[in-house]
Amino acid sequence: MATIPFRKMNGLGNDFAVLDGRAHTLGLTSQQVQQLADREGPIGCDQVIVLEPSDRADVFMRIYNSDGGEVEACGNAARCVGSLLAAELGQKRVTIETGAEVLGATLNADGSVTIESGPPRFAWDQIPLSRPVEDTGAIDLEVQPADAPVLSSPSAVNVGNPHCIFWVEDAEAYDLAAIGPALEHDPLFPERANISLAELVGPDQLKLRVWERGAGLTQACGTAACAAAVAAHAKGLTGRKVIVHLPGGMLDIAWREADGHILMTGPVALDYEGALDVETMALEPA
Repeated sequence: MATIPFRKMNGLGNDFAVLDGRAHTLGLTSQQVQQLADREGPIGCDQVIVLEPSDRADVFMRIYNSDGGEVEACGNAARCVGSLLAAELGQKRVTIETGAEVLGATLNADGSVTIESGPPRFAWDQIPLSRPVEDTGAIDLEVQPADAPVLSSPSAVNVGNPHCIFWVEDAEAYDLAAIGPALEHDPLFPERANISLAELVGPDQLKLRVWERGAGLTQACGTAACAAAVAAHAKGLTGRKVIVHLPGGMLDIAWREADGHILMTGPVALDYEGALDVETMALEPA
């Protein structure tokens, strides 16, 4: 296997190298993932996605963050993979297995994709947290950033991966790149956590900035948008349908009352296609 095809894709600027490992097992090392994700390299991305066979769905989506670590969920990547599968299989609805669950993906008439995931988990040991917390809608965690208001009493929720959401008056008032790493690795989060700053900007509308665990600041984080939307409704701040504004654009989130499932709708984009020498991690002529 000299080369394999790949696609560079993005969802609201959150970008991915999508490799097809269904015919041949790739077995990427952490170092190889870091090479692919390196912004100084030939591709550069937030996450590396490997498509693999699945016994439970149309495909298994393996997700690596830019630091080389594997994670269980990525909402923007799921939309990208959903669009690829829909075109490949010639059908509007497909299924995607991740390390967390089996997702439904629906290709909409306008080219956007809706991802359906299972119910959020609010119990402290399901997020997980390192100690019992009675109210995960306002956990005991505080940080005093330089030249910014105190951050305290965030919400915590798991939507396939752990999230911590601070409710703020101004999401731009904080240097998230400076405070994100320490919060991601706070001892309260044994599996680390995605850190968000959420600002209520209108009826059922949130502005969100995200420090993504293992990836850093991103233009958009689909699971963070889902986590913030369900946490906002749980706190009585919004209804069950929320528009989330991220640096890269908007996502529509709906938390369905009937079964607790979360529906995330947003755009996808194919940046370019190419071929990759897996041994050297170098691009080859497509």
